[in-house]
Amino acid sequence: MTKQHAQTPFVEKAISSIGSMGSLILHTIFFSGSFLLSVIGIVEWQVMLLVLTTVVSLEAIYMAIFIQIAVNRNTAQLREVEEDIEEIQEDVEELGEDLEDIQEDIEEISDDIDEIQEDVEELSEEEMTEQELVEKKKRKELEEAEDKREKAERRERKEKREREDDETALEELTNDVQKILRKLEGLSTKQ
Repeated sequence: MTKQHAQTPFVEKAISSIGSMGSLILHTIFFSGSFLLSVIGIVEWQVMLLVLTTVVSLEAIYMAIFIQIAVNRNTAQLREVEEDIEEIQEDVEELGEDLEDIQEDIEEISDDIDEIQEDVEELSEEEMTEQELVEKKKRKELEEAEDKREKAERRERKEKREREDDETALEELTNDVQKILRKLEGLSTKQ
């Protein structure tokens, strides 16, 4: 692409000037001048039309060539852009694959860390001295004894409440029986 620019400076200038304001002004002056020469009688009408038609036809041919050159150059540039896009897409796909590999590596590292933590815990338990093991066992026994004591206290409180409920029910029953006996005595004295 750069070589084409360097080899054809005239073509580059022609392509850039075809659609310019200077080109419009130049063509307007040329056409107006051609008709003016024919109107004032300097050139015959038929000759002016023949020359003007020939010039316009040649100009159209060259303009078509210049336009085709520009189209070809743009097509080549589009192909280059298309290739760049394909390369970028391939790079993106490779990055996606690399990202998946990294995620798998992270998962493996996480698993390894978990295993290392378990190993450290096992080693720390193995490294406990005999005294520490005895102390740990005593603490466990104390906790179990405390649990048993709390359960026994709860059971005693429950039994005490049940006894109190039974005593209350017995007193109420005794009172009811005494009332019934008094009523019976009152009935037997009335007879």
